[in-house]
Amino acid sequence: MADDPLDPPPEPQPQTPPAVAAASPSPSPPPLLLRPRREAFEHGLLPIPKLIFPEGTLAHTLAQVKDKLASAADGGGRVAAAALAEALQIPHEQAALALATLAAVLPADDPALDSGGGGGADLRDVLLFLYIQSYKRLVPRAHKDSPAVTDVWPSTSAFDGYLSALSPIQLVRSNSRRFMPSQADEEIHQLSYLQKHMANILTLLADSVEGEGDDSLVLTMETFEHLGFLLKFSEGTPLSQAATFFANSDPDMPAAPVPAAQVHDWISQNISASLEFSTEKSISKEVSQQVTSDIDVTMADANASNARNSTPTGTNPAYYRNTTFVEGFSKTSVVKHASDVKGHSVKVLNCHESVIYILAPLKYATVYGCSDATVVLGAIGKVVKVEHCERVHIIAAAKRICIANCRECIFYLGVNHQPLIVGDNHKLQVAPFNTYYPQLGEHLAKVGVDPAINKWDQPFVLGVVDPHDSLSHPAGVSDVQAESAARLDPDLFTNFMIPSWFGTEVQEPTKCCPFPLPEIYCASQSKKLAALEDIRRTIRELQIDDNRKKELTNALHAQFKDWLYASGNIRQLYCLQGD
Repeated sequence: MADDPLDPPPEPQPQTPPAVAAASPSPSPPPLLLRPRREAFEHGLLPIPKLIFPEGTLAHTLAQVKDKLASAADGGGRVAAAALAEALQIPHEQAALALATLAAVLPADDPALDSGGGGGADLRDVLLFLYIQSYKRLVPRAHKDSPAVTDVWPSTSAFDGYLSALSPIQLVRSNSRRFMPSQADEEIHQLSYLQKHMANILTLLADSVEGEGDDSLVLTMETFEHLGFLLKFSEGTPLSQAATFFANSDPDMPAAPVPAAQVHDWISQNISASLEFSTEKSISKEVSQQVTSDIDVTMADANASNARNSTPTGTNPAYYRNTTFVEGFSKTSVVKHASDVKGHSVKVLNCHESVIYILAPLKYATVYGCSDATVVLGAIGKVVKVEHCERVHIIAAAKRICIANCRECIFYLGVNHQPLIVGDNHKLQVAPFNTYYPQLGEHLAKVGVDPAINKWDQPFVLGVVDPHDSLSHPAGVSDVQAESAARLDPDLFTNFMIPSWFGTEVQEPTKCCPFPLPEIYCASQSKKLAALEDIRRTIRELQIDDNRKKELTNALHAQFKDWLYASGNIRQLYCLQGD
């Protein structure tokens, strides 16, 4: 299934105040806005050192890898995990992980490449995937008060001095997004990377033909379309339809190959136009923020301004139409149904002491910079990524999950593939999936998650250092294996009940957790239920008069109410009933 088409542009937003508008005129967008595919950069990078080559020798090394893979590929030009392992001199399980990760970030499902990395991938997709492993993520802007926050994010490892810049505590103190790269900033950074490397990428993909100079390397339309792994137009126009040299080609009579130099010129022009527009837009936004910088919006004010079910949309909606944001919530509850979600991905960012329900079928989900929160992810068909979170409970049903740089978190998982654990993690626990809602079975089927397969307790652990992130890759620090996750004690396992009053009716509602519970957890649940029944029976059999019964009932209600307040759950009840 290809990436979902972009949603229609949102309704016009309220006009900018005159003072801001005068300081920040909006540039006119080009007819077609070329954008990077964020999924490849956000979910397609693996911290495996042998997949990452020095920039100075990147093109040459990958050309040699291409020759090895081409000689080992089958007749259809497909690369299996064994061939990739041999060419890169990596363990077979890492090669299978690489192909499985590639399958998860392709713009369209590849029937010959299953989500577990078996079956083999198209050589051109493998080369593009290997190339972007050299990408370095955009570094957050420096926090003006960083010494003041170091004491609240305790250092217990050699990497904490670098990761503290991304801690949940600092994010909430710094008013979150002010010091983090924006979605537009990240896309500018990704486009700049592609602009710099596009000549090498095209040379790697091109076929050699007789000729001299630039005419000796050509790209077929089929190969050109594989660039859709890295680039797309915001309007959803296929690359081959937007390119004049391939537009309106007859499927029965394929277009002639085009010189790689001509393709490079066309892509460079489109990237330059998009970068110019995006940079002007970013500058306009910064000027607007400076003009309004005297207005201090508190977290409470932000929550009060109908943020509960809002998705940020700027004057350039192309950046946001395929992503729903749940951002900056504190001490509240947020519910997102399928009708509330735009596009095929969701990002839960910088939420604290809150409960977030994402009850929708999606392809991608990111949970970043959250603390003391519970996040429920209903059905994610590609990848969930949880990063830089502290004391968070993640309840997720997904094809796969990646966990990076988290502390004291518990993951209640229904996952078809091994959980990937990377980075500087501490005191993580995993447990079986523990909830349901009426549409869950329907949502799982829609995104292709099989509840009969659950590898929640089989983590795949890589290294602490992430070469794509300079914050966790200080010079001179050697890598070690990341800390794995422990199984949650069955006696501490509980079911998580999603309130039914905001559910919608379906023909065949899900009435229990669709993922089978392991026997040891079933036994613990049965023990707790038996103890509860004993208490109920004891109360029923008490030989006391009606007044004493009333006193007992009031005492039980008072104790339950005290627990609601002490645990913070009373706030969730008020928030959800208010919806």
